[in-house]
Amino acid sequence: MLVLDNFLLFFFGALIGHVVPRFPVLLMSRGRGFNVHFPPHPEAMPLGPHLNQRILHLRTFYWLSLVVVVVPLTVGLASVRWGNAAFGFGLWLAGGWLVINRLQSFIGGPKPPWTMGMAEQLQTVMNRSSSDAACCAWPVPVWGITEVRCSNCDARLLRLARPDLGRRRTDGRIMGLLRLLISDGYPLVSSEEE
Repeated sequence: MLVLDNFLLFFFGALIGHVVPRFPVLLMSRGRGFNVHFPPHPEAMPLGPHLNQRILHLRTFYWLSLVVVVVPLTVGLASVRWGNAAFGFGLWLAGGWLVINRLQSFIGGPKPPWTMGMAEQLQTVMNRSSSDAACCAWPVPVWGITEVRCSNCDARLLRLARPDLGRRRTDGRIMGLLRLLISDGYPLVSSEEE
């Protein structure tokens, strides 16, 4: 029975160490006041300054997890030293994995789900849509699941898969949070070029 208890405490510590650093992305982006300018989840996102602001906020929250992860790492270290070692090791392992995951993007591997480059690409599409090089007379660029298209003429403007943008989902808050915990914000599908 002692082995099962230690395993459950390790699993509980790992779960807490996985969730706590992601609180800014999980909670801040799902707030009611944070989503007043966006349509409900399955619909395409219209391009605009609020969308770019959302991407930059999520980018900040993504990197803020490197600061918040200090809490589970510290509690885990204290728990290994003075409390339950299995629980502390779970906290330490999940927190350490998050640090490695975030920092590996500097040396290779996948980029973060929300980047400055993504916001710049969307701004370029918006600028092009309001210039003489627009795809049609009344361009309305929207960001679908795998690409940015004009909703009037259906022209493809940019191949870029849409990451989780923190909108409320039709399947409920719990499933939305669970999906975000599993995907860590990355798109569940990729565009043709990716």
